[in-house]
Amino acid sequence: MSDINVNQVLAQMRAMSIEAGTKPAVDNGSGSGDFAAMLKESIDAVNQTQKTAGNLSAAFETGQSDVSLAEVMIASQKASVSFQAMLQVRNKLVDAYKDVMSMPM
Repeated sequence: MSDINVNQVLAQMRAMSIEAGTKPAVDNGSGSGDFAAMLKESIDAVNQTQKTAGNLSAAFETGQSDVSLAEVMIASQKASVSFQAMLQVRNKLVDAYKDVMSMPM
């Protein structure tokens, strides 16, 4: 079979799930939840995920022994899922903008 350690992957997924659950969606403490800054931060995170996937892919293609195919595929799927989520958010924002612009004054 492959050299994937299933327990390690499951532990990583649990850790990411816990991390995602503990981050506050809105900064309620200061009251300065800047939407533009939050959106930019999210886009930067997607960009970083894509760069990481690209670097792992390039490392695997050049034959570096410390990068496995499983790591490359997981990073690639993470990048794909995060990009698709960002596209859906963008589509919802565009739809909301169109709705607001079509409202009568």
